[in-house]
Amino acid sequence: MSDLDLRDLSAFLAVARTKNFRRAAVELQVSVSGLSQRLRDLEERLGVRLLHRTTRSVALTEAGELLRTKVAPAMEDVDAALQQVRGFGAAPSGRLRINAPAPAVDLVLAPMVTPFLQRYPDIQLEIIAETTLIDIVAEGFDAGIRYGEHLAQDMIAISLGPPERYAVVASPQYVAQHGRPTVPQDLLQHCCIRTRFSSGALLDWEFEQDGREVRVAPEPALIASYSRLGIEAAEGGLGFFMTFEGYAREAMAAGRLVSVLDDWLPPFPGPFLYYPSRRQPPPALAAFVAFVGEWRRRR
Repeated sequence: MSDLDLRDLSAFLAVARTKNFRRAAVELQVSVSGLSQRLRDLEERLGVRLLHRTTRSVALTEAGELLRTKVAPAMEDVDAALQQVRGFGAAPSGRLRINAPAPAVDLVLAPMVTPFLQRYPDIQLEIIAETTLIDIVAEGFDAGIRYGEHLAQDMIAISLGPPERYAVVASPQYVAQHGRPTVPQDLLQHCCIRTRFSSGALLDWEFEQDGREVRVAPEPALIASYSRLGIEAAEGGLGFFMTFEGYAREAMAAGRLVSVLDDWLPPFPGPFLYYPSRRQPPPALAAFVAFVGEWRRRR
């Protein structure tokens, strides 16, 4: 296999991971036709079909799945080793891809981005906001951000910030007209705004006080898929909205929103940055991990 190089295997793994030639071509910064030809050439040299191609889908053959399983971990180690070697005597560089839920991006990660990139101008940072749990390694991410209950056991996890909490908010006018709930069940008699996640889930509102947990599922007047819409609807007097306190903090400070049931909403740990523990992080990720530690100490 003297004519087989790492670019062939990288191309194959990108297609195997994305199951899509166009997305893989964008990731590799090559043309779709060039990538397709490289994969056909690889199959010819190996003498075996690696991919089932149709006009709508790409799937691995049995041989392709075997190659992916055996080669992917080795390629990760090769890539990490090369990046570490390049890092000697030079500033961290390269692409850093992070997957995170929107609240962690908006409330925790966003303030870090500009200072981090100003310090490391040779790093290209890509952040994908996504609520659905994914396999960050299989999807080509260097790291992910999630809250503690969703962390995989084989990951290194680093706290990104202080504890957070939820808040149930409404406009002062709505509370004056319809009354202030004193227990979570009172919300069932009010107009409410709820959030549907990208997974399709419409989660109950959870409360806790003195070890007692209460869940309520108020009938929504509005279902919003992102927090800004819910905040604006609450400010406009539509009803109560449960969200991360950070989203509502500015409006509460300005008097446009008031919070209720605070004693039923205890704080919980903030989000964690996590990445695979089986190998050393590449220089760009190592630089970000160090930056996070410094950022937290300053605050």
